[in-house]
Amino acid sequence: MEHISYIRKRIKENVSKVIVGKEHTVDMLILTFLCGGHALIEDIPGTGKTTLVKAFAQSSNCSFKRIQFTPDLMPGDVTGISFFNVKNNEFEFMAGPVFTNILLADEINRATPKTQSGLLECMEEHQVTVDGTTYKLPEPFMVVATQNKIESAGVFQLPEAQLDRFFLRISMGYPSMSDGVNILRRFVNDDPRSRVEPVVESNDIIKAREEVKAIYASDDIFRYIVAICEATRQNDAVALGVSPRASLALMRASQAYAGMNERNYVIPDDVKAVAPYVLAHRLVMKNSARFKSGADENVIKEILDNISAPTENVGGQM
Repeated sequence: MEHISYIRKRIKENVSKVIVGKEHTVDMLILTFLCGGHALIEDIPGTGKTTLVKAFAQSSNCSFKRIQFTPDLMPGDVTGISFFNVKNNEFEFMAGPVFTNILLADEINRATPKTQSGLLECMEEHQVTVDGTTYKLPEPFMVVATQNKIESAGVFQLPEAQLDRFFLRISMGYPSMSDGVNILRRFVNDDPRSRVEPVVESNDIIKAREEVKAIYASDDIFRYIVAICEATRQNDAVALGVSPRASLALMRASQAYAGMNERNYVIPDDVKAVAPYVLAHRLVMKNSARFKSGADENVIKEILDNISAPTENVGGQM
């Protein structure tokens, strides 16, 4: 777990130069990167969503690009296009901004569903297909999308297929009084983002991902994860529960959380810690609860409270 601990420590220290508090949010973003997933940051305007992503991207020696999603954005503006080169008398592919290691999809819900769908293949298969030709994306690859959850004008709700491809959903939240004062102190004279420099290499990320996969999870943990996911499909407030992709994501997130806490095996508390972030946004709520803020998270918390966690042999040592 050498690379997992190293990456967590170095990135958190670096991001803390810009982001005050929010250590758990930063942890969840690092966890997503370690698992090879994608993150959706949802919160009100001005809470530092974009600032967090930019500081996070600057902390690694990975390429970074940003797309500002707008209603007139087309899928080709994201993935790239084939054009006819008159000089060479042949078609050539012009790569879009998705060909990068870390992609910030800023205010993703301002683009039309057609444009949002341009990210589906990229996020799931790490590749782009244009005019019948498939192009591989660089590794590591991660999409971090932001959206403001309070807006309804000029936005398009993310389809379920898109939401299911986000490994987890996190929020920033308001700062505490002391953190708010520290923010003002930190930004009063200059912008600390200019002092953020790379502290980890892309190879460190790739090696850490292999370490995550090697963390032990027992059959009891597997059954616990499946029981949680199965319970979402039987909940009265839920129209559509989570998919098997969610089960896999919960397993991998639990492994990474264990590794970030310097354990080489998963315990039930790891599953409980990451389940709300991995599962809540994948639920399709019934009409009575669909527009109620926090209803999906409450369902996951209720399920975690009602399902008995395994108590033996989770570490493979009993």
